[in-house]
Amino acid sequence: MTPSFLRVEGTKIVDGEGKEIILRGAGLGGWLNMENFITGYPGCEFQIREALIKEIGPEKAEFFWDKFLEYFFTDEDAKFFASLGLNCIRLPFNYHHFEDDDNPRVLKESGFKHLDRVIEICAKHGIYTILDMHTAPGGQNPGWHADHGTHVSAFWIHADFQQRSLWLWDELSKHYASNPWVAGYNPLNEPADSQHKRLVRWYDQVYQVIRKNDSKHILFWDGNTFAQDFSQFGDAHKRWENSSYSLHDYSIFGFPASKEAYVGSPAQKGRLRATLDSKQAWMKERGLCVWNGEWGPVYARAEYDGDDTDAINEMRLHVLRDQLELYQEDSMSWSIWLYKDIGFQGMVYTSRETAYMKLFEKFLAKKQRLAIDAWGTDVKYVRHVYEPLEQLIAQNVEAPADLDIYPWKLGRRVGTLARDILVSDYLVPEWARHFAGKTEAELDELARSFHFDNCLKREGLNAALREHSSVAL
Repeated sequence: MTPSFLRVEGTKIVDGEGKEIILRGAGLGGWLNMENFITGYPGCEFQIREALIKEIGPEKAEFFWDKFLEYFFTDEDAKFFASLGLNCIRLPFNYHHFEDDDNPRVLKESGFKHLDRVIEICAKHGIYTILDMHTAPGGQNPGWHADHGTHVSAFWIHADFQQRSLWLWDELSKHYASNPWVAGYNPLNEPADSQHKRLVRWYDQVYQVIRKNDSKHILFWDGNTFAQDFSQFGDAHKRWENSSYSLHDYSIFGFPASKEAYVGSPAQKGRLRATLDSKQAWMKERGLCVWNGEWGPVYARAEYDGDDTDAINEMRLHVLRDQLELYQEDSMSWSIWLYKDIGFQGMVYTSRETAYMKLFEKFLAKKQRLAIDAWGTDVKYVRHVYEPLEQLIAQNVEAPADLDIYPWKLGRRVGTLARDILVSDYLVPEWARHFAGKTEAELDELARSFHFDNCLKREGLNAALREHSSVAL
């Protein structure tokens, strides 16, 4: 089956016959853009890749990563995904797959190997894909997932980082211009431009670069401040044809940091609605198409949360179901975060009985205890260590908020620099040492731990997604 290109008409995404298509699916995080909480490593992707080369050599390291990418998403994954009635997968990618920092603007054709493979597999099962530059040169935000190893978003400081990203989108849009199974391009994930003016300027530039090669694909534009703020977009929509606007709708109720249990009270549901409405206000006022590019709670795990696990997860699923109701009311396309991981948030997750999970069992427990992953972290074991540092700064520095990493406050900054970066840096070599002395057969077995056959399904989550994916337009 060869579909027509999707396009935007007013507030809707439609096919070639003008029929509305609501894109419902998930993000394939942890794959072409790896993240520490998804697959269990400390720090950033570039650090563990370098550490693994140092530990087992470049040939074995390349063998492991290639097998990991192969097993992480296969025909079995796409078949299961489609069985839920879902029709779109967001494909986050790291620019490092296509360009080396020490050899910029030289295309690595190998970057297309697995991206093309997964797009083709998805097409076979009637699944659209959206290409998402999740990691840009220099880092477009201060998060670990921007893979720059620091808290400074240098993408906005050095013009050449921006130009290199334009170069890459030129290459990507030429490569995929004729593929109708690609629903569109998400040019930059979760930008955080503290000046609120450089983002739209770069969007204008990347629009021209892509449209020079490709006039057919939808462009999905993330709002500023981690896809939440469109207030400075002005009349940019008048310049960007065939475009949708991407917000990210995470709710604090779905995370350990929530100050209250979610029971679905009218007041709590009202907060969910008010938050969503505030994010899409700019689009609604102008009659524009909205895509929820990321959302979803995290889940408790019995090895860490004990007897409270089931109660916590039922509460988190309650949040999820109430959010789905809001998206249904708005006829909103969405992409939940995420499809696969090691058991924290994914629709499917690697079994504890696999070689990878057995090898890293104690290390993962240490990571949990030290709270070195920023995403959904629970600081109950280390709060007493870091609170004095926060107090020291607050008591001795005038207006410490002026020093906040945009858009983070003091506590988040301390956590980022002290836990997510400093402690994580020291744990990177320890993670890599787990691979010491492994044969290729053993490395293959470790990578195959992420194959669909070795994964379990989060049944409550998948049931809710199946229910809402089947809702008639």
